[in-house]
Amino acid sequence: MSVPISYLAVVLIWSTTPLTIAWSSESVDPVLAAGLRMAIAAVLGLGLMALMRVPLPLHRNAQKTYACAAVGVFGAMCCAYLSSRYVPSGLISIMFGLAPILSAVMGQWLLGEPRFKAYRWAACLLALAGLGIIFTDDVALGPDSLPGLLLLLLAVSLFSLSGVLVKRCEGHLHPLAHTIGALLWSLPCFTLTWWLLDGQPLVLDTGSRAFWSILYLAVFGSLLGFVCYFHVLRHLPASTVALVTLITPVFALMLGHWLNDEPLTPGLWQGCLLVVTGLGLFFWGHRLQPQAYGRSST
Repeated sequence: MSVPISYLAVVLIWSTTPLTIAWSSESVDPVLAAGLRMAIAAVLGLGLMALMRVPLPLHRNAQKTYACAAVGVFGAMCCAYLSSRYVPSGLISIMFGLAPILSAVMGQWLLGEPRFKAYRWAACLLALAGLGIIFTDDVALGPDSLPGLLLLLLAVSLFSLSGVLVKRCEGHLHPLAHTIGALLWSLPCFTLTWWLLDGQPLVLDTGSRAFWSILYLAVFGSLLGFVCYFHVLRHLPASTVALVTLITPVFALMLGHWLNDEPLTPGLWQGCLLVVTGLGLFFWGHRLQPQAYGRSST
């Protein structure tokens, strides 16, 4: 598979995922929609594993890795789906764009990674300032948006925590087996949560946006996007791959506005710009230091 095509596929899939999450929950219970997406992806993935002859390890460390990954698959996705009924879909992409920063913070606590330098703390403050502008935008976010905002904060926190826990497990599993194992672990959690929340029974209209969104997310969001992402990560520098988190929030905001009539206010744009700037500084701020040193020594 071509690396540029894979990179473009990741950008497109991650940009459209928030909107299709919102659409999939229009006429289907959000938790049920998420669970159905994961179930379809798991079945398709098992078939793909059989074709590729990729084994599904079941030893203790593998199960531990699947469980840690399921914290993100179930916990983050369940919260994100529930939030989609309260907030614009573009905001989901903005919030998940903060995952690298949160992961780095958690990595210091759980993995003993190096402490942040000053430019990284400045990046965090910029991102928080952007979120502050977004959260106080009364046009984009109405008085009933608070549950959605809290759910999104929990979603991105669980997603980031999951990545750090998986890294600590060091399972060294095949990416496809890792994904399918996490999906299988998440299915009982989705079922139990749907039952506890007295979720609506499944009624799918094959002509509705919800049906096609669930199918799209299962095939592209949970399988193809994952395969393309790891293919790109294998062939390109991590800093180049990180550009995806800067691009997708902008595309997601525009798609939500054009296709779902979501408000696109100056405050939302300003907040998004600050968040993206913070992410850029977080990833590439170290490049400013040698330049500053060079200028001061001449």
